[in-house]
Amino acid sequence: RPTIAASTSSRCGCRMRRDARLRVAFLLISLLFADFASAQQATWTPGQPGESLEIALVTVGPGQVYWERFGHNALVFRDPLSGRGTSYNYGMFDFEEADFMLNFALGRMQYQIAAEDADEEIAWYRSEGRSILEQELNLDASQVLALKAYLETNLLPENRRYPYDYFTSNCSTRIRDALDKVLGGALRKQLTSPSRGLTYRLLADALMSPDAALMLGIDLGLGPYSDQRLSFWQDSFVPMQLMQHLSDVRIDDASGASVALVRDERVLAQSRWPDPPFLPPDLRWPFFAIGIVFGGLALFLRQRSARAWARRSLATLGAGFSLFTGLAGLVMLGLWLFTAHQSAWANENLLIMNPLALLLVPAWCGSARSHWSAGRFSRGLLVAIALLAGFALFSKILTSFEQANLAWILLTLPIHLALAHCASSRQAR
Repeated sequence: RPTIAASTSSRCGCRMRRDARLRVAFLLISLLFADFASAQQATWTPGQPGESLEIALVTVGPGQVYWERFGHNALVFRDPLSGRGTSYNYGMFDFEEADFMLNFALGRMQYQIAAEDADEEIAWYRSEGRSILEQELNLDASQVLALKAYLETNLLPENRRYPYDYFTSNCSTRIRDALDKVLGGALRKQLTSPSRGLTYRLLADALMSPDAALMLGIDLGLGPYSDQRLSFWQDSFVPMQLMQHLSDVRIDDASGASVALVRDERVLAQSRWPDPPFLPPDLRWPFFAIGIVFGGLALFLRQRSARAWARRSLATLGAGFSLFTGLAGLVMLGLWLFTAHQSAWANENLLIMNPLALLLVPAWCGSARSHWSAGRFSRGLLVAIALLAGFALFSKILTSFEQANLAWILLTLPIHLALAHCASSRQAR
């Protein structure tokens, strides 16, 4: 591709610019195109070719790379006389911009809109083996031109960037909002009430399930905000969800008759990859089994602490578990207190992954010695952490604790209880 690098974003599967010179060239071309388009709109009158522009939503399915898992979408305007089309998408970002990683960590990412040749865009995603579905929208000429003018206004240098949020402000929600604007709010009115009971967590976990480690990391870091029941309007942050919902939307045409928003659907490419599951795997019983195994192992090793290999093994298990839970808790606390990642705030996993567990690492390392005796502070901290983990399980019956983290509780609680018991005796055998 002459101006766009072959990569995609972590949430919407949109591509990023890498080469600085190409970014400058793209900026100049975008400015010229925006000026040309604005001038063209100012001179359009009924009967001219611009009035017959066709508009379609193009939805690209998930890819194989982790940042492609959420799919992508774009609005395509095509002139039936010339056959040429322009694709507008809100998924552009740049790894080379100043403080990119810092802004990413703090939840202050900036995305932007871009306009590209539609046929080149479609050919690129087809070459990646991803599904492509085009939905021709049943908008009249005035709505098509109003939508194009809105997008061109967004392309202006002072407007093209916007604050990005994984769930509430991404490439799909921006297209949803643009369509709703030209439809006078009809889209939001029809999509606000219906719900299938999906949540941000369920959708994110399901789409990321082919990458198990990333799915688990995302699930662990999401707080109660991600477990709210979503309407069709809210779950449209996933391009494939928006695509499905638009098929059922109806609008009034110029005569006042109710017509379908989607006039026609065409499959432009079939996916070469398996479809993501509708729901993520249920991890509660597998995690509970793992927790029981490691908890039982800790108790087994304590009973044989007279042997050096058992002491070293128990020390490794205790120090490793305390390090993992402590670091995870520290990250979750940082996301809550110091970032704009609202979906990670007030994470109830802090009850089972306490940053104070880091203070236990030296004590567990020392337990490899013969005749090791746990200090009063270490014993008290282990008991306190185990009690908090027990409360986390009890909290699942309380309406004020809404986070769907039972699997993580079932994983960690048996280990917390076992380690607290192992340190209850002042003298290791």
